[in-house]
This record gives sequence, C-alpha cells and structure tokens, in this order.
Amino acid sequence: MTDVAPHAFAALGLSDPIVEGVAALGFKDPTPVQAESIPLVLAGHDVIASAQTGTGKTCAFVLPLLQRIANLKGKGPHALVVTPTRELAQQIDDVCKVVCKKTHQKVAIVMGGAKFKPQIDALARGVDLLVATPGRLIDLMQRKQVNLAGVRVLVLDEADRMLDMGFWPSVRQIVRACPKKRQTLLFSATIPPSIKPTVDAMLDDPVQVEISTIGETAETVEEALMPVVPGQKTALLEALIADKGYERVLVFCRTKSRVDQVADALRKRGLTVGVMHADRPQKARERALERFRDGKLAVLVATDVMSRGIDVSGIDAVVNYDVPLDPEDYVHRIGRTGRAGAPGHAFTFVGPDEIGPMREIEYFTKTVIPVVDLEGFTYSSGRIVPSATRSAVKAKRTMFSGSRSRGRGRGPMGGRYGRHT
Repeated sequence: MTDVAPHAFAALGLSDPIVEGVAALGFKDPTPVQAESIPLVLAGHDVIASAQTGTGKTCAFVLPLLQRIANLKGKGPHALVVTPTRELAQQIDDVCKVVCKKTHQKVAIVMGGAKFKPQIDALARGVDLLVATPGRLIDLMQRKQVNLAGVRVLVLDEADRMLDMGFWPSVRQIVRACPKKRQTLLFSATIPPSIKPTVDAMLDDPVQVEISTIGETAETVEEALMPVVPGQKTALLEALIADKGYERVLVFCRTKSRVDQVADALRKRGLTVGVMHADRPQKARERALERFRDGKLAVLVATDVMSRGIDVSGIDAVVNYDVPLDPEDYVHRIGRTGRAGAPGHAFTFVGPDEIGPMREIEYFTKTVIPVVDLEGFTYSSGRIVPSATRSAVKAKRTMFSGSRSRGRGRGPMGGRYGRHT
C-alpha cells in the first residue's frame, strides 16, 4: 500500500478495507468523477453521473456501494450492477474481486455465453454484489434461481444504453423485481435528455454529477476525418496502419459481416487480427480481448460491442471504418483511446453517403473535426471532402428550406463540401 492512496481515498469517507482494495488496484489519487460521486453514494443519495470514458467510473460506484452493503446479512444479492455487454460485466467483476479480497465480501457474475450451473451454484452460496447482463439475469429470475428482493443498491452502468428502447423492456423487468425503497445509481459517458422521463420515474431526488457535458470528447484524443470512396476503405486502413507504425489499433465497423470481411483482408496483409461481435462464441471473444490487451494482436476489429466501458490501456488509435449512425456511439468509440490522460488518435473514414451522419456527429460534439489525407495514398475520384469553413452548429431551417434547391456544392445536411476528382 502506498502512502498517497490511503490518504486520498480515505478522505472521501471510504473504510480501511476499501482503501486497501484501492491500493491493490494500483490507484493513487481519485479521478474527478470518483471524488464527486463517492461521498454522495456513501451518504445514500441516488446519483446520475456522466463522465468521459476512461475516467474511472467503475470504481466511482463499486467502492462506495461495497461499503454501503458491508454489514448486511442474508443470502443476497444486496447490490446489483447491470451492464449491457459481457465484456464490460467481466471487467467490473474483475475490479470487484480485487476489492472484495480485502473486504471479505462475495461477488458473482451472471452473463450470457457462459454455462448456467457455475452461476447458479455461486448464487446458491450467497452473494453480496451481483454483476449481470440483462438477458442472463432475467433467465435466472424466470428459473427462480435469483431473488432481487434484498437489493439495497442498484447500478445501471452505461445507463444511456440500458434505458434505450433495445434494453429497456428487460431493464424495466429487473427494476420492478428490486425493492422500491433502494438506492439507484446511473453511470455513463452520456446521459441524453431523451431518457429523462425514464430516469425521473426510477430515481428519488437524484444528485447529478456532470464531469463532461453531452457530446464532449476527451482532450487527449486527436480526431481526424478521412474522406474516401467506400471501395478504398480497406486499402486506406492498411496504408494507415503501415504508415503510422501503430502497435495496437481498434477498428469499428457497423455490421458483423463487415467486421469479418475487414479482419480477413488485414490478415491477408500479414497482420495479427482479432474479431469481436455478437455472433462470436463467448470464449473466442474473451480470448481476442485478452490477446489484444496483452499486445499479441496488432488490430482488433469490432462492432459497437467494444465501444462502451472496455478498459484496454495503450490503444494507439481508434479507426471508425464506418461512420456510426448514432453520434453518442462516436463519443464512446473514440473514448477507447486516449485513456487515463494518455494521448490517442481517432480516425473516421467518411464515404460520400456518410456525410450526413458525420455532420450530425459534429453538431453533437460541437466540434469541426479536421480533414486529414494520408500522404502517399492515391485517392480515387468521387470522394467528398467537407469544407474547412463548415460550422459545427446546425443551421435553422426556414419554412421554405425543404422546397428550395440546396444549390451546387451543398451537402446532404446543408453543409458545404468540395468534390475531389
């Protein structure tokens, strides 16, 4: 245990065993989201916390909730953390296990892609803190293998995703199985206004911790747009990796089939490549992530299953092979690099049909992302290069704007562009 860690985290009100757990994790000073959130959670408040990726949100809720349930008796679970992906659940579980060795509490994880019996056995032995993905947790609830009546603290990690239409029916079922009198914590990089009605119904007079505003990206990430025709995207990716000499690159594609195609192409160029998407077996996903963490893979190609919360240090660059359709996904994706204050790079390949989604990202982040060409790469004609004079503020439309011609040289979202031939 270092001298710095105990004093810094103990000053937030954490107990000696929790502080010992912090030291075992190797942390010294609390991050801003930890410094603001931990005392509020310890005081029993419902909390809505938004902070940029890579700023320590996991410990911001894990540390105080373990202290909150330290003296509770019974089979449990006394606290429940629900998160959207298996990889993120595993990461949270790993952090909890380190701290629980010091606090002598029991943590268990239930997630899809793994065998039921070990998870059922762990629940039967009793558990203080349960980390879960929604689908598997509901399966176990329906099998009467888990009872959430004793939950005193409920955490929704990546809350914006958990409360959107895709996950909300499952999450609502889980929330209804928990006691009404409980502490509820929502953590995410972004808390959009669209989920406010749901949040208001779930939480009791919550305190908001806002370390980053909606759409804000990390200052340590250098962003760039790379206009290209779709047929050249793979060649540009190969050239970019070779030119920059990056050792660890995370590539995001919109679909599972595209992930497989891009990975195959990169392998043919002699690169060590891993694949992450929902159709891959859980063991294969875990193996790919572990090899990427250990530096045994130069490139990991993934869908947005990798965009949220996954903590892999030393990612040199994120490449958006496809422009994400949801601007919030862009923020989460590029947050995989430039973590914990380290410099990072984010490149977004923009095809002519992706100018609209790209402009929505700039409106959302309130940033004009600079256009960069790769020196020595021969671009095909037909690509569309956004104008350097475009604005990051969406122009207000008049009642006539839909019927008037946009005019020559005006893009799909009303932003000026130039066509390079």
